[in-house]
Amino acid sequence: MMLCARDVSFTIDRRTIVDRVHLEVAAGEFFGIVGPNGSGKTTLLRMLAGLRPPSSGVVLLGGVPMTALGRRDLAQRVALVEQQAETSERLSARQAVELGRTPHLSALTPWSRRDEAVVTAMIDLVGMAGFAARPWHKLSGGERQRLHIARALAQEPRLLLLDEPTNHLDIEHQIGLLALVRALGITVVAVLHDLNHAAMFCDRIAVMQDGLVCAVGPPPEILTRDRLAGVFNVDARVENDGEGGCFIRYTRPCPVHPRVAFGDFP
Repeated sequence: MMLCARDVSFTIDRRTIVDRVHLEVAAGEFFGIVGPNGSGKTTLLRMLAGLRPPSSGVVLLGGVPMTALGRRDLAQRVALVEQQAETSERLSARQAVELGRTPHLSALTPWSRRDEAVVTAMIDLVGMAGFAARPWHKLSGGERQRLHIARALAQEPRLLLLDEPTNHLDIEHQIGLLALVRALGITVVAVLHDLNHAAMFCDRIAVMQDGLVCAVGPPPEILTRDRLAGVFNVDARVENDGEGGCFIRYTRPCPVHPRVAFGDFP
């Protein structure tokens, strides 16, 4: 499902958080958003999800303005996994994932065997089958994160939005989760903190700085040494991976000599 943001801005208390962003994400594309902290990535993602209306501009989903879609219709098409997703401590792991079926249920379409099958399949997909009966409050942060992904997938969305989805995950599950999401074949927009993850998995990325999108394109074209220095304030070498992609090698910074010696305190 194609997603388009046309000159969207978001302003609060006279401060512009996102400034006239124009993006087009093709159906089936894995699109990454990167940028330093405070650059507007999460605010933009919430506008793309239809959760925060732009102060100006419009977000289109399949050519239709999101504001024209009802909450139920939107939830059947779009799933968002936020950094700090809330889930009741009283639920089991499986019950948390079952919440993803809510947009598909009504008085005329009650819970069915298909709903059971979808929930089971999504729990299996994220490698949490052995945890389904476990109480939510006894799960680790990484286990909860994988279940949040499973709940989003249980919505059977055509557009999946992820805000730093690898938070709390070890390296095996970081790479495994992004590979899984890429293999789904649906449209994905992900805010990513790790630039090498963006280089490895994204078809295209947008770089944000001070609320603006300053570059959009395939990772090897966008993640240049000059841009990493200018936007992220790091020195790094960008190397070709031999498969049309790239990876980043960061240069160790010079040692910092603190002006305060801890032994000086009484």
